[in-house]
Amino acid sequence: MTTITSETPNSGKAPVHLALRRVAIDTYRENVAYLHRDCAACRAEGFQALAKVEIRVNGKRILASLNVVDDSAIVGCNELGLSEDAFAQLGAEPGVPASISQAEPAPSIPALHRKIAGERLRREDFHAIIRDIAEHRYSKIELTAFVVACNQGELDREEVYFLTDAMIQVGRRLDWREHPVVDKHCIGGIPGNRTSMLVVPIVAAHGMLCPKTSSRAITSPAGTADTMEVLANVELPFERLCEMVREERGCLAWGGSSELSPADDVLIAVERPLSIDSPGQMVASILSKKIAAGSTHLLLDIPIGPTAKVRSMTEAQRLRKLFEF
Repeated sequence: MTTITSETPNSGKAPVHLALRRVAIDTYRENVAYLHRDCAACRAEGFQALAKVEIRVNGKRILASLNVVDDSAIVGCNELGLSEDAFAQLGAEPGVPASISQAEPAPSIPALHRKIAGERLRREDFHAIIRDIAEHRYSKIELTAFVVACNQGELDREEVYFLTDAMIQVGRRLDWREHPVVDKHCIGGIPGNRTSMLVVPIVAAHGMLCPKTSSRAITSPAGTADTMEVLANVELPFERLCEMVREERGCLAWGGSSELSPADDVLIAVERPLSIDSPGQMVASILSKKIAAGSTHLLLDIPIGPTAKVRSMTEAQRLRKLFEF
């Protein structure tokens, strides 16, 4: 999650101040704000449901999608409610004054419209889109439009390269100051295929540095991070992840809690309910995570079969060449 602290101009209207309230709703990696329909600010400022709003508390700023409620038990007329994710980002106490104002449209929306129309995007377009996604400027509707547009008009290999580079740039990047730094990844889609949980400990035991970070499931019930979570905590803070890898020569962790390619985790939150994992987005997702984790060498497992993501050797060879490019 990204908390932005810089000051930026809003729509020109003065922000409205309300008492902050924590609304215990898990919105799955989406910032959501709640205003009562009878709130004077809601009427005066013309706030509408699903609008993007900017919220400021104690010098911190986040963007959120607005939900309008009619039940005072959820949020009162003089209160501003925030979902669990949004409240945690601000790190404030309930009841403190919070300001809310209309948010500026995401600067990359014209590039998104061009992608929806089937146009080929340039490097700067992908950088703008991914930066806005990482800063939570996109609503779920806009995120869905981007994912579907990239899936419908398959990304060419240069677009995949631009997307990968953009995803790396918006997050942290580790440098272990040694060589090689190895990793192993399976593109998934096969139930019970948990080879990473066997390979990583063996490689680390032989002294090779293996900072294995995994995404949560996209097109299957559980990914490597989900399965490993049954045995151990996989949501490691950045500092703890670094400490563990240096001490143990390896790890099995979820990359989202360490802000390694954070835009990828936002996109996965949309890809999973749609069961979409297009080749271009999959390659960008995997490689951005590995490069951000500081890996220099990658062993890639591409299962092939009638129920796998890749159905034929021809498809597998195409995917292999895209990864190698």
